[in-house]
Amino acid sequence: MADAWLAKLNREVIGCTHCPRLVEYRQKIAREKRRAYRDCEYWGKPVPGFGDPQARVLILGLAPGAHGSNRTGRMFTGDASGRFLYPVLYEAGFCSRPESTDRDDGLKLKDLYITAAVRCAPPGNKPLPQELTNCAEYLDRELLGLKKVKVIVALGKIGFDAYLNWLKRRELLSSKKPYVFRHGASYKMPDGRTLLASYHPSNQNTQTGKLTRPMFVNIFKQARVLADR
Repeated sequence: MADAWLAKLNREVIGCTHCPRLVEYRQKIAREKRRAYRDCEYWGKPVPGFGDPQARVLILGLAPGAHGSNRTGRMFTGDASGRFLYPVLYEAGFCSRPESTDRDDGLKLKDLYITAAVRCAPPGNKPLPQELTNCAEYLDRELLGLKKVKVIVALGKIGFDAYLNWLKRRELLSSKKPYVFRHGASYKMPDGRTLLASYHPSNQNTQTGKLTRPMFVNIFKQARVLADR
């Protein structure tokens, strides 16, 4: 099986217990639940990446949401961020349906893979530096294995920095200073890929108008153009 490496990686991600603080937090959330989801069985484990192994575009987010991905077991699924993201991906032709409710809902990504800098829901959506370091091995293996990826869409500064740090680990980048995070910023990177920055589709950004739907649609239209070059 050509994509056996990815299945193996994702099994390792799901079984990971490297960060005691995150293990305790994600399991606590899964036990206590949110009232609206009290009848749901929470995933409560690290959340693997998912999508098209032949993807030319990769979304690099922050981490699973406590009552979103940590509940459903799939990135950007079951919370406000996902409800903002998937209709845009559908409009841009990257997924098979405009909504994502659970990991078995039949949604398929086309020419797109979604992953995150950290695979466990962190308290306050703020992973510690050591937790980012612990998770970096999984991101490294994805970025090495997804050989057709040409465009990295970083959702938020933590995802943006995670990609720069990957290049530093590979000794392809000596300094992150030339690469400033701002929405819509596009950089040709030393590994030949393009890093495209976007504000994260969190409630904090979408409800305040910091990130609008047209702004977000433009990011993925740009990703498509860059991937086709």
